[in-house]
Amino acid sequence: MDMPLHPIWSDIAIRIMLTMMAGALVGFNRGARGHAAGFRTTILVGLAASVAMIQANILLPVTGKTPESFAVMDLMRLPLGILTGVGFIGGGTILKKGDIVTGVTTAATLWLMTVIGLCFGGGQLVLGAVSTLLAVFTLGALKWVDRTIPREHRAQLVVSGDNLSVVSDVPKLAERLGYRARFASVQDAADGRTDYSFEVSWRQRERSEPPVDLMALIRQNYALRTFSLTTENGR
Repeated sequence: MDMPLHPIWSDIAIRIMLTMMAGALVGFNRGARGHAAGFRTTILVGLAASVAMIQANILLPVTGKTPESFAVMDLMRLPLGILTGVGFIGGGTILKKGDIVTGVTTAATLWLMTVIGLCFGGGQLVLGAVSTLLAVFTLGALKWVDRTIPREHRAQLVVSGDNLSVVSDVPKLAERLGYRARFASVQDAADGRTDYSFEVSWRQRERSEPPVDLMALIRQNYALRTFSLTTENGR
């Protein structure tokens, strides 16, 4: 059921209580997995949105254009400002290093929790409750579905060789195991040898084992300098 637009103290208490419960449910899921925005952060974001919407509801009776007024208060700027502010918080949780991007799901969770808080604060209790259940289901149950989806992985491979045949041999070795290797650069190493850099890509489930078979095959033919992942599907 929806609450009245002009709440009394009992209505306000229900809205705040439901917001904190929703924030606790969503935040526990994130905190248990060690993400930056965890239990308390999610509760605080939802609580701020809920209180802002409650304040807008309380101020509604004073709005409206009268013959004596020259301006009309736009109360919807308050919750919209809250959503904008959460955008800055969400942006702070997203990290990018090279091709590796993490924290996008955390930022989306904070944005959704803000909307849920606005729902509860505005009195749309059923909508807020349904949104909370869907959020918990998406972050929990659907995470296992997401892990089974094959996705693109990339890494940088550096090997040492004595002649230019490395440029053509390494891609052929990688192709035998289902990987794709593309020559990227060449440079002289400190020990007098020549290092050849390759960009390796393959499709695999998110939590699959690293390509140890490829590294073992490369070691059998060349001196493996480094093998570093350049993409990560962490949440």
